[in-house]
Amino acid sequence: MAADQERHGRYGRPRPSHAGRAGGAAVPPRDLRGMAGAAPGPAETWLRIGQAHERVSRRLDGALRAQHGLSLADLRLLRLVDAVHGERMSVGRLADEVGSSPAGVGQALARLAEDGWVTRERGATDRRTTCARLTERGRERMAEAGGTHDRLLAHLLGALGAAAGPVTDALTRLGAAARPPR
Repeated sequence: MAADQERHGRYGRPRPSHAGRAGGAAVPPRDLRGMAGAAPGPAETWLRIGQAHERVSRRLDGALRAQHGLSLADLRLLRLVDAVHGERMSVGRLADEVGSSPAGVGQALARLAEDGWVTRERGATDRRTTCARLTERGRERMAEAGGTHDRLLAHLLGALGAAAGPVTDALTRLGAAARPPR
């Protein structure tokens, strides 16, 4: 009876097969290392890259919000503005760099300006453009939050161990291959 119940469930109905979840697609195993000849397919590789990015980003964002009152996206904007070494950076250029809309970047810069971390100014040659420059207070906040970001990121990436170099090389090749043709 116990074996029959295991095969058919408690009330005699057949148990559903879990091999074909999510519309018939097989669920990939969590770890392929123990399976002879097993290699991840492109879909699983892409899934794992996306999962790792999402989880690491969430951890970084949560730590930055809790410890410094700014988001991961805010820190990235501050670092980009700082990268021009005291020069002003246009909202359009920032939007291109972060892969966002100029309106979204403008709203983020408005918040950062309210907090005193950036100044927004009209472009010197084109008065229609808005540019951003880091304030001294913004530079200090960026350094503090950047330290937290970099330490946590190093800790999380430490899970790669000796594979860090090959993984970085592989992701660099992937990024180069995905660039749009010129």
